[in-house]
Parts: sequence; C-alpha cells; structure tokens
Amino acid sequence: MTAESAPPAPGTVRPGGRTARTRSAVRDAVLTGLGEHGYPGLTVEYVAEHSGVHKTTLYRRWGGVEGLVADALDLAGEDSWAPPDTGSLAGDLRALAHEVVETFGAPARAAAPTAFVAAAFQSERAAGALRAFYAERFARCAPILRRAVERGELPPGSDAGAVARAVSAPLFFRALVTREPLEAAHADQAAAAALAALRAGVYRSADEPE
Repeated sequence: MTAESAPPAPGTVRPGGRTARTRSAVRDAVLTGLGEHGYPGLTVEYVAEHSGVHKTTLYRRWGGVEGLVADALDLAGEDSWAPPDTGSLAGDLRALAHEVVETFGAPARAAAPTAFVAAAFQSERAAGALRAFYAERFARCAPILRRAVERGELPPGSDAGAVARAVSAPLFFRALVTREPLEAAHADQAAAAALAALRAGVYRSADEPE
C-alpha cells in the first residue's frame, strides 16, 4: 500500500461519509464530557451515550478518546469567529482581551476550554490539535493590525500572532496557572500592556528588516 492510499490516522481528518449532524453531536458530547469529567474521565462509552452514535462507529471513525478530542478542536476551529472591529487599535485589543475574560472568567464557559488545555498535557495528539487551533485563531487577528496600519495608528510590519498572544497570555496565566479570578480590569491591563509594547516595536515581525 502506497503513502497516497494508506488510511489516515483516526481523528486526524474528516472521515468519508460523516454527516455534519453526526460530527456536531459527537463534538457536543465531547465538550459536555470534558466539562463534567475532564480529559481523564472522558470515555468513548460516555460520548456514545450522549451523542447517540454507537461506540463501534466512534472507534472506527475517531479511533478513541484522543481522536475525539482532536476532532472536537478541529471542528471548533471551523467556526465563524472574527476579531473585534471597534474602530481603533486600542479598542480592538481591549475587546479581544475581554473575550478571553468572558470565556475563562465564568466557570460554566471555562470548563471545556480548560479541559482541552489539560488534555494537551496528557495527549500529544490533543496538544497538536490545540496548537493548530490557537495558531489559526491568532492568524485571524491579522485584520486588527492591518486596519491599524490603514488608519495610520501603526507602521506596517508587526506580527499579529505575537500581539494576540501578548494580549491573552497574562489572562491565560491567571485562569490556568495561578487559578486567580479574572475581571474586566485585568483585560484592560493586558490590552494596555500589549498596546504599549506594540507601539514600541516589540512585536515587529521577524521577516521585516530592522
């Protein structure tokens, strides 16, 4: 069997013939299970019971829990999320930071994304899926800097991914490492710090000449 005809690893690509409804039901069951039990407690049997998809189908198409989690992240990355457009660079960065606080500051909303992060420490496939998810998310933030350049707020050449990471990093640290409360003031502070560094040229793209 050649590389071109070899079957893909379960959970790494969309299996042929899978309906959107089935995939969505499985994803919802995975999210619910992660929120209720975390990655260590998630089982194929749980997903089968809560999605209505037989476990033999889950094993055949996704290969097991690792594939289910990876595909749930892949599906999450197919949403229509777009970065905020407030009319100013400062406003866009604040709005971006507030989205992080709104997600991770509320226990009910934070349960599933927090479980995804925990899963990444226990499964290399989940870790790869999480990296891909956030890389794609950060790439979507490029319009924030493009608009700022067009408005004359910034010179061209800054790295949008680095800026998005700078805005979210202190908030992720509070939510996922020190487990401290997240409030609106923390979002404002993170956005202001990222804006100051951006204006100072800290996040200039490595591809841009000095």
